[in-house]
Amino acid sequence: MNTKSFLFASITVIIWASSFPAIRMILHEGYSPGHLVLTRYFIASIIFAIYAMWPGVKFRLPEKKDLLQIAVLGWTGISLYHIGVTFGEETVSAGTTGMIVGAAPIFTSLIAVFFLKERIRLFGWLGLVLGFVGIAIITMAGSAGPVFQLNKGVLFILMATCATAVMFAYQKPLLKRYSSIELTAYFTWVGTIPFFFFSPGWIEGLQQATLEAHLATIFIGIFPTVIGYVTWGLALSSGKASSVTSMLYIEPVFVIVLAWLWLNEWPNMVTLIGGALAISGVLVIHMLGSKSFRQRKQNRPHTGTIKC
Repeated sequence: MNTKSFLFASITVIIWASSFPAIRMILHEGYSPGHLVLTRYFIASIIFAIYAMWPGVKFRLPEKKDLLQIAVLGWTGISLYHIGVTFGEETVSAGTTGMIVGAAPIFTSLIAVFFLKERIRLFGWLGLVLGFVGIAIITMAGSAGPVFQLNKGVLFILMATCATAVMFAYQKPLLKRYSSIELTAYFTWVGTIPFFFFSPGWIEGLQQATLEAHLATIFIGIFPTVIGYVTWGLALSSGKASSVTSMLYIEPVFVIVLAWLWLNEWPNMVTLIGGALAISGVLVIHMLGSKSFRQRKQNRPHTGTIKC
């Protein structure tokens, strides 16, 4: 990986990682989860609309035949994902959330095997076992406190992880016809629509939040949701896709560090062990599992973590 692609990939990973502790802080500073997802994606939708209409920008509208697939993936990978993450982080630490979401390729590989009929090697199955053991440990230990218990917030985040895995698995045909920023804009616009379900009391709710919460909401509405995809595209265009994509596996580390610096929040030891197993499972699948799955990962721009 050359210096330019490494720099842009590192910036992207840090930007995306920052959204997890930011969400946690915003929820503690007066926002409800529903008002947060609505505000964040209302901001992002406006920015993408401005970009699409900006003079000189070549932005294509989706073809009619792709509208249904874009709508379903947008509602899944944006709406369900962000509802799961945001409601989940009411009770789950940012670091734990980052580790669970970082295991999304495990679910993507299952979809590839059972629904897309891709083959997986022995090491791939080993990676799946490691990953699910890690996720099971996190699920039992994944609270913001040290108590070992089943936390419903983790179930929200597991729902989000499954949702983003579905987007990863089924967006490949669309990425052959549209650029990653075009597709992200489509998903953002469609995915924002269900968030208006949370519009009752929206303005009144915003008035109860702190200035810090408003600034952080604007930040995650612009940087992780929009700017991150620009820097990610620059990273992919200036380096080898497989090397750039491998940077995503250190994102949970940045989440944990940023949550510690920003919120003084650190996952308990059991959660860290589970996270290490889950990410190890992802690495085994990526490096030693199915050849076709590795090729699919290498040839596909990342648009989901997006997602956060």
